[in-house]
Amino acid sequence: MAGAITGSTRFTVFFFIVLLNLSFYSLSINQHASFPPRGWNSYDSFCWTISEAEFLQSAEIISKRLLPHGYQYVVVDYLWYRKKVEGAYVDSLGFDVIDEWGRLHPDPLRWPSSKGGKGFTEVAEKVHRMGLKFGIHVMGGISTQAYNANTLVLDSVKGGAYEESGRQWRAKDIGIKEKACVWMSHGFMSVNMKLGAGKAFLRSLYRQYAEWGVDFIKHDCVFGDDFNIEEITFVSEVLKELDRPVLYSISPGTSVTPTMAKEVSQFVNMYRITGDDWDTWKDVVAHFDISRDVSASSMIGAPGLQGKSWPDLDMLPLGWLTDQGSNIGPHRACNLNMEEQKTQMTLWSIAKSPLMFGGDVRKLDDATYNLITNPTLLEINAYSSNNKEFPYLTATRVSRSKQKGHPTDDNISTKRAFGLASCKEPKANTWSIVDKNSGQICWNQYSKELLEKPFCLYNRKALLASDEEIKHNQLYQGKLHLQTNVKAESCLGASSKQKLTSKDYSRGALSPCKLDANQMWELHSNGTLENSYSGLCAVLNPVKAEASSNGVRSWIATGRRGEVYVAFFNLNPVKTTISAKISDIAKALENKKNLQGASCKSHELWSGKDFGPTKDSIAIQVESHGPALFILHCNNA
Repeated sequence: MAGAITGSTRFTVFFFIVLLNLSFYSLSINQHASFPPRGWNSYDSFCWTISEAEFLQSAEIISKRLLPHGYQYVVVDYLWYRKKVEGAYVDSLGFDVIDEWGRLHPDPLRWPSSKGGKGFTEVAEKVHRMGLKFGIHVMGGISTQAYNANTLVLDSVKGGAYEESGRQWRAKDIGIKEKACVWMSHGFMSVNMKLGAGKAFLRSLYRQYAEWGVDFIKHDCVFGDDFNIEEITFVSEVLKELDRPVLYSISPGTSVTPTMAKEVSQFVNMYRITGDDWDTWKDVVAHFDISRDVSASSMIGAPGLQGKSWPDLDMLPLGWLTDQGSNIGPHRACNLNMEEQKTQMTLWSIAKSPLMFGGDVRKLDDATYNLITNPTLLEINAYSSNNKEFPYLTATRVSRSKQKGHPTDDNISTKRAFGLASCKEPKANTWSIVDKNSGQICWNQYSKELLEKPFCLYNRKALLASDEEIKHNQLYQGKLHLQTNVKAESCLGASSKQKLTSKDYSRGALSPCKLDANQMWELHSNGTLENSYSGLCAVLNPVKAEASSNGVRSWIATGRRGEVYVAFFNLNPVKTTISAKISDIAKALENKKNLQGASCKSHELWSGKDFGPTKDSIAIQVESHGPALFILHCNNA
């Protein structure tokens, strides 16, 4: 069949894809983020080191090769304001370019068109002429460098320095040093949102970004372990006031729960729900549970800032990449094999995550290009509905015994890992004081599963009444500084103080005891143990040892032309036959009652095979770590 395709047929297919994505654009204009946004982000390939020349070269390629497939945003990720000199790295201090108002500006050596205070104006204009939209990454709060310089706060409404109560306000008046960014503690800190000067500072930032021509803001260190709902809601209001639409994305996603997602979705267009995603299989697997949970909470495509909002599974680290936290650009191939890459792209598409490609487009190979522009996946990502996990599967490992549903191992013991959750969740109301003398507090069982032994924490007592300890006690009066035993030298914090990937974040960590908000906790009368930095509450989550990287999973969705999509995912280390009954699919898709007793023909995307007609089930042998994707067309005739 493939040999019979003519040149005119190929042109017709390409023309159809272009028309499909033109309709994607036109519908997106009517409502902000009508579909999961698509684009390219520099982080996975350049980390923080990208230059103006490299960025514009990449944008030119994207405009020609990926824009016809809906990839319209090009985003400069973090530290575009950091000088690329000896001693500068991700969490270094004193290498950033700031103006007299403490606002960050592009490094003029890497971004020469920014000289003279022009910022990203010329870059944005060039990007717009290519038919693309321009985005930048920004950090929450104020930079430590601006705080140390004690710069004046700009009143962008009246002009000049911000004045209130008969005086001018400065950076040290608004910065909260005790609330440093969890994963960049030397770089940024929160601002006091109760102060008019704090709000004036943030307003001056986002008005400047709009003046530069920015279309997309990735706002980091305000979600997950750094949850700052006050800053998120205020920035959202500022963006509404602008005379041009700006898509609003927030990050990071460590410790995010559906309850947290519901709190922010109306204020944003994208919000991360996982830690950083890199090219490891464990990172890919780590996205299945949280994707299921936010879908079950009806968060996919929920109302957002001037349009809709989308749970974000992070960039796609495919193709030619760099390393996390690196000071060099792209230099290696993706570590995922092709089956694993197909699993990632299939899950991202059917979970309707934004698709932000991260690889170096200057070295975009055919296999990666064909994967990220696959028309079936892009159709599902943009236009499918009723997207959800589908649990009713039968799986048979090759040469192994039959399993039903999500395979489990009865010999796996249930343990618990420390985690963070919204304080509104019922499972957070489970802590109580056991011994007032030792300051012992313990976790009470929330489920029927029994722990091997109770989990308890102990309040640290100062060994010396130093000036620092006295100041700390005054600042955090009534708060708890918690250890796992009375003699421990490590204290429990709300995070591990680094930018974590999806596979390895522990949602809380022990580290040397320090006097900062990250390690301060407050036990409320309702049984919640709240962290003073993030405002999230401590929980113990069940963990099945060694179970997360095994088993089978499935997602289903309906298409806009009446088709049904069924995706199988084989997380097992061996080839597995997976099947599902048509009747079970019909039950799961309540709006598809006509599937009951229907005869279905299907096409499987990755093998290219056609099946049916059948009224019983669909089944296929799936490679280790690979997916299968069925497109079903059913009728009751």
